[in-house]
Amino acid sequence: MTTHDIPHRVKPPSALSFVLMISTLALLYTAFVETGFSVQTLIEGVPRIGRLAEQMFPPNLSRLEMQAELLWETFLMAVSGTALGIALSLPMAILSARNLSPHPLVRWVMRNLISFFRTVPDLIWALVFVITVGLGPVAGVLTIAVDTIGFLGKFFAESMEEQDKGSQEAIRTIGGSTLDVTFTSVIPNAIPSFINDSLFALEKATRSSVILGLVGAGGIGIELKVAMDMFNYSTAATIILMIFLLVVIVEQVSNFLRKKIMS
Repeated sequence: MTTHDIPHRVKPPSALSFVLMISTLALLYTAFVETGFSVQTLIEGVPRIGRLAEQMFPPNLSRLEMQAELLWETFLMAVSGTALGIALSLPMAILSARNLSPHPLVRWVMRNLISFFRTVPDLIWALVFVITVGLGPVAGVLTIAVDTIGFLGKFFAESMEEQDKGSQEAIRTIGGSTLDVTFTSVIPNAIPSFINDSLFALEKATRSSVILGLVGAGGIGIELKVAMDMFNYSTAATIILMIFLLVVIVEQVSNFLRKKIMS
């Protein structure tokens, strides 16, 4: 082996990198210790999982028709909430995009508003809307809409910022306004990305809409909570399987449409 074939030795980390590694390891150790996580606890819980599975099967199908109606309501919540969120995300994304926002202050306000929507958990929004509009699917639709804005507002803005600048400059050169640039260049070029992100948002909303029922925001979640609280695990198993089937169908349809768009 010649000298130039000898691999370089791994460089020792800098003082700052070493401190960061030690700090990260200390944080991980503290996290596991403070949360009480242990392999022994996990091993002791395995038999309990087995007993729970025995109580869940066979699933109870006696309330299948009513549960199917609630599952359909859950899906409609996801669809309508996502649609409302998309409609509101687009103008907010335009105002928060660097190349389209009319003023830096407007961009700053919109970006932070979108971040706020994304930061607050779904269940908190659900509680807010249950208090505001009452129990039922309307609160769920509004919750999903706000969550969708937090999710899509960021991606829509980034997608519009990444579009080709050449066509935008050409439109501005012939006297086009920012509005002209937005609707004749940026948005048409970004539509495939918008559709792709929106399909992901619908998948996310379908899963999230199940949880919202736990706080009275409509859908099948409350039925699942009641079944678990009453130790009616066979009924809970039926609901879980129905939710799983719905999520799989939505994901498969979404993947099919995504491939059609990208092809």
